[in-house]
Amino acid sequence: MSFQAYLDAVETKTGLTPRQLIDLAHDKGFDETTKATPIVEWLAADYGLGRGHAMAIVHVITKGPQISDKHVDSGGTHSDPSNTLWLDGKASNPAG
Repeated sequence: MSFQAYLDAVETKTGLTPRQLIDLAHDKGFDETTKATPIVEWLAADYGLGRGHAMAIVHVITKGPQISDKHVDSGGTHSDPSNTLWLDGKASNPAG
């Protein structure tokens, strides 16, 4: 599953775009300095997310939408078409 596919699956499960979850996380005081555990615990308790999907959200909360170029068009199961993740909802993603 690509990184973007994880974010899209989180949106399907929660009904919230990644950007909306980032905004909610910031409202709770989570930011780039927050460790993963409290964010994962919040996402599990409030939205029923498992660790893998929660960690995708942790990444965009703590590191932003950029991912490593090694995942771009790598041909593997975690390959993404871009090094920038789309955070504004799968329906509006220009990459399809």
